[in-house]
Amino acid sequence: MSHPSTARRRPRHTGRLAAAALAVATAVLPLSALEPASAAQVSVETASAYLIGADQVRPSDNPVVLRSAPRKLAVTYTHKGEERTLDDFLTATRTNGFVVLDGQDIVLERYVGANRDMRFQSWSMAKSFTSAAIGIALGEGHIRSIDDPVTRYLPELKGSGFDGVSIRNLLRMSSGIEWEETKGAPQLQALAQRGRPLKNFAARQKRGWKPGSRFEYTSVNSFVLARLIGQTTGMPYHRYVQEKIWKPAGMESSVLIGNDSSGDNLGYCCFHATDRDFARFGLLYLRGGKAHGKQVVPASWVRRSTKPSASFNERYGLHWWLGGGGEKDYMAAGFGGQHIYVSPKHDVVIVKSVISTPGGQIDLDEAFTAFRAVAAEVARTRTN
Repeated sequence: MSHPSTARRRPRHTGRLAAAALAVATAVLPLSALEPASAAQVSVETASAYLIGADQVRPSDNPVVLRSAPRKLAVTYTHKGEERTLDDFLTATRTNGFVVLDGQDIVLERYVGANRDMRFQSWSMAKSFTSAAIGIALGEGHIRSIDDPVTRYLPELKGSGFDGVSIRNLLRMSSGIEWEETKGAPQLQALAQRGRPLKNFAARQKRGWKPGSRFEYTSVNSFVLARLIGQTTGMPYHRYVQEKIWKPAGMESSVLIGNDSSGDNLGYCCFHATDRDFARFGLLYLRGGKAHGKQVVPASWVRRSTKPSASFNERYGLHWWLGGGGEKDYMAAGFGGQHIYVSPKHDVVIVKSVISTPGGQIDLDEAFTAFRAVAAEVARTRTN
């Protein structure tokens, strides 16, 4: 959940999150809480959803088919003057699940200490799902404009640091809230674990700087956006995700979405899903928001959310990280090295998951470099 806090720093990913955030992931999840997973399919971190509370989202009756079409990929890349291989990258980042799509063909699928049915914890990849839900709600007219103040729809935030802040500034992580992610995110998790309503926590936040003036990665922004979905659509966030994203996008398996036990889903983290379904979400965006030939996420929102959202940070869209350099690639990224990478240039989607998040920072620049090398190799070895 923790991310770079200033636009002036080179974008680097999570990893600084305090140990308190991991304390929510130390129990055993009862098998009845997740269907149809077996004990071998439940990651240690999946337990965090149970401890916090979670809502189950049902899959599609018509899953998008991902065809198994493995082929050899010889991937090397250079980072900080050192040549590395894909195996070097996956080993160094303790990767447990790795899926590469060439369109709808699975050309590489690898699991270490896991299998294709395991539900991995998304951590902050969930923020990109929240962005998609906002785009759909906007397209359906539930939200008039992302330039509206969030307090137009959530009056309980009047008088707080969120008062008058636009939905756009929440999406581009420029809310002006006085916040330090490495302290704030574990606090959110701890409160959710104890069943405390996070809406009350959001209403206590203070203004620290002018909204829209700089980038500050703030997980409570995403919680507010998820609550906005529930309040404007009349449908709980998890149900809206089920009916507007998970089912129409053709997801094959159920997903658990964490909540604070008071009726609000977290929105900033805690989607527990298979790597293949995470890949289907990437494929949905690769296809301009379409699945089964039908528009799921408005195409205009896919374009808007995956391009630079502000001059003060050209590497962040609307809850999506951007590769930059003219490549027009982007990714959802989560604590410790969870990634959904999309390359429109090469028609490739890559998913990377871990079970036990490694210490230290995950370098977003290296992740983009490695994934670009994989995507280029997929395109090079394509036979048609």
